[in-house]
Amino acid sequence: MTPAMELRGVSVNFGSVKALQDIDIKVYPGEVHCLLGDNGAGKSTLIKVLSGVHAPSKGEILVNGKAVRFRSPRDAQDLGVATVFQDLGMISLMSITRNFFLGREPTRSRWPLSRIDKEKANAVAKQAMADIGIDVRDPTQAVGTLSGGERQSVAIARAVHFGARVLILDEPTSALGVHQAAMVLKFIIEARMRGLAVIFISHNIHHAYPVGDTFTLLNRGRNRGTYAKSEISRDEVISIMSGGEDLKAVEAEIQGLLAQIAARQSGVARQ
Repeated sequence: MTPAMELRGVSVNFGSVKALQDIDIKVYPGEVHCLLGDNGAGKSTLIKVLSGVHAPSKGEILVNGKAVRFRSPRDAQDLGVATVFQDLGMISLMSITRNFFLGREPTRSRWPLSRIDKEKANAVAKQAMADIGIDVRDPTQAVGTLSGGERQSVAIARAVHFGARVLILDEPTSALGVHQAAMVLKFIIEARMRGLAVIFISHNIHHAYPVGDTFTLLNRGRNRGTYAKSEISRDEVISIMSGGEDLKAVEAEIQGLLAQIAARQSGVARQ
């Protein structure tokens, strides 16, 4: 199967800073590919490369097997690569429908003027969200009245409706509670079942592991390995993400400090 999206030897440099080094990734249709890494691993830079914000300093991007060069996020969108960023790009005081279309509303004309077809827009928005399992009570309500999970679901439905074949999700559960995070994870599975290639970028293995099919682990701008779910356990993912040896060194240092504190307290008690 041809990957829906692929990176080959992608590096990104900002002056002398090497943000990404020789990243290889393949994402297939009907797959949830999780890009995991702790803070500073290079996730933010990578999502900007995937979405067309940054051009790679080296390497190439392929969409459906063809090499492409994104000059802007619009180029990525035109090729079916949709990104749902953490801030979602929504206007709180506008309705769900208006946020769903954002300038692409259906219109009806009566010469010489045209106007938004509100009834059709509301019906299309409600149906598009229902198609991936989102029950919207009233599409005319302000999007700011929705919970964080519901706003994420609107952004996902919007991307799917407007022809996304690759759906990139930037930390979609980072600011959500347990129930809302579970809602978003359900919609990720719905998108995968519709044949989309889903790239789920996160630092939270407990949210990514249940829905992921493939895991690419980033650490300090490098790819520390790509694994199928059957090849790696949750604990092994955590160890690689955190830098296993670094974590052991930190634990040893903490134990040493605790021992020093205990010795001081013991000396004070004897006095």
